[in-house]
Amino acid sequence: MISIKINNTEFLVKKGISVLEACRYVGIFIPRFCYHDKLSVAGNCRMCLVENGIKLVSSCTAMVEDNPEIFVDTPSVKKARENVVEALLINHPLDCPICDQGGECDLQDQTKLFGGDYSRFFFNKRAVEDKNCGPLIKTIMTRCIHCTRCVRFGSEVAGLDYFGTLNRGSSTEIGSYVSKIFDSEVSGNVIDLCPVGALTSKPYAFRARPWELKTTESIDLTDSLGSNIYVNLKESKVVRILPKSSHELNENWISDKARFSYDSLNSQRLKGIFVKDKEEIVKITPEVLLNGLKNVIEKKEQTLFLIDEDINTKTLTLLKKIENRYPEFIKIRSVGRFSRNNNEYLSGTNSKIANITQKSNTCILVSSNIRLESTILNVRLRSKYIDESFNINSLGLNFDSNVPTSFINLSFSSVLDFIKGKNSILSKIFLNSVSPIIIIGESFLKRFNEHQTFINLCQYFMPSSIVWKINSNSNTEGLRIVGNVKPLDTNLLKSVDNIVFLNLEENLLLHKIVNNSKAFKYWFNSHITDIQSKMNVISGSLLPMEEGGIFFNLEERPQKVVPLFQHQKTNNEQISVKQILSELPCIVNSDLLETSKIFEIKFSDVNKYFEIYDEMSNRPKLFSSLSNSGLNKIDLDKQNKGKYSLYPLKYSVSDFYRTNGFSKNSITMAKCSQEKRKLYINL
Repeated sequence: MISIKINNTEFLVKKGISVLEACRYVGIFIPRFCYHDKLSVAGNCRMCLVENGIKLVSSCTAMVEDNPEIFVDTPSVKKARENVVEALLINHPLDCPICDQGGECDLQDQTKLFGGDYSRFFFNKRAVEDKNCGPLIKTIMTRCIHCTRCVRFGSEVAGLDYFGTLNRGSSTEIGSYVSKIFDSEVSGNVIDLCPVGALTSKPYAFRARPWELKTTESIDLTDSLGSNIYVNLKESKVVRILPKSSHELNENWISDKARFSYDSLNSQRLKGIFVKDKEEIVKITPEVLLNGLKNVIEKKEQTLFLIDEDINTKTLTLLKKIENRYPEFIKIRSVGRFSRNNNEYLSGTNSKIANITQKSNTCILVSSNIRLESTILNVRLRSKYIDESFNINSLGLNFDSNVPTSFINLSFSSVLDFIKGKNSILSKIFLNSVSPIIIIGESFLKRFNEHQTFINLCQYFMPSSIVWKINSNSNTEGLRIVGNVKPLDTNLLKSVDNIVFLNLEENLLLHKIVNNSKAFKYWFNSHITDIQSKMNVISGSLLPMEEGGIFFNLEERPQKVVPLFQHQKTNNEQISVKQILSELPCIVNSDLLETSKIFEIKFSDVNKYFEIYDEMSNRPKLFSSLSNSGLNKIDLDKQNKGKYSLYPLKYSVSDFYRTNGFSKNSITMAKCSQEKRKLYINL
């Protein structure tokens, strides 16, 4: 700690920080335009000037050690700030009434607080041509004040030198060196960074003003990271999604898919409940549908519930209650993207994202295109690479990485030899590393059923390793931890009388299931699909984001999604599957544990938490953390003979903007995908 005087008041602050940061920590506001705590210091706006007793200095570049006494509100400081604001407004168009940044503009606020009450400028203003950044970012570059936040974000965070400072003197402008779209999965964050209305959101343009919006905290469900977000609603519609700062997960950033795919909430929605009787389609009420499901259970008909890995934990718990009450004729099966090993009960293998700041010097990607599969995690890896010595090695095919990466194309068997130390050259990367970060891609999890055993092997040879499994779905870990849901066996389809499809993405597997089964079919889905014409009962349902619930991210962190405002009241157009299940007699009269009690338990008490779920799901007790005696008996070569191939590793995600049913129904994501494909040139 070091002592500093600010306005003749002494404070103790951390050593090695700037004067601006010191003032922020003690609660003194210093205006700024170019400074951002997640970007490098530029010091070019000069709005943060303070007086150190001798002269005026920029507080973002002045260090505490060199300036033991600071004054932030002297007449010279106030006059300097007034001059800076006047200089910034010389060429600004002053079009606040038609600017989307109005009400949230730093230039507006600081002009009101620190600017003068009249203008001395009577000449023609300079104009700058707008740039085409793609379907997401709207540009009006005449408003730009050259803070260079977007330039630094592109080079430091996105890893793409798209924006740059062009020309000199009065002709200076921010623009792209090459006329093309901003090809980055996190490009939308420049909208939040821009302190004026030069860079705004195209989908949000002229939709609402800030004071008209209601804000709800939520979780991003487009990938397995679970970034924290704010959802802005105007009346009953989502009009904007913004990042919520979270040091443990996404910091200040979110992906473009999380920010702009919200239009899927209002696009191609399936509304109403219908019954197909021969050639007629009749609309029914939720009460009639509920009575039909009650009759199915009362008659003890063989019923199969099919779910995927986006189902929330509370709905999954209700389904497990029903299955446990009637195990003879009720079955819950998963049609997820990969089959799960039924013995995969070990929890705690995934480390916390915050551990990325530890002194790890190596990252190993196993069959993972981390840039597309988990964009924000890739941003944090890039930040670690920039800040310190950090090596990234990828076991798999080459991809367009924005971080310097060494690619080693290996087969499954070669990867096992690499981890176990049998490869004398490549194994040194793993065995000589300090707390290596191991990231396992979804394609590896799909093709290698015993991936949990593989993780155990990694942690056995390197106990300090940090392991993350990347999935494209939002609650894959929840299915593994809570439900222990078995994968679907196609032979089961021949013996069931009813099949209930719960919010499944239409694919070839579903078409095969429907065509090969003569059972009575219930179809619950949020969006219109082609396969629904083959169903007997069709019902519009809420999306996971609308219904809310508990979701487990890739580090096994339980996060709560609050239901959106417009669906807190009864809605006969899209029903809540959770509400329908909770009203079934087997749930209402259940003597099992109440669902609400489960989520009151603190997640830190892991043993107690899992004992409850062991009791509810009737699964074997969790075995303790890694034991040397058990791992010594593991022989992957014998266990997985014939189960892993000799073919090279590949990646599961090829189109970042269309990875699940929710993003595929987004018009904005479709435009982004189209623009992305235009960048590829067929040779």
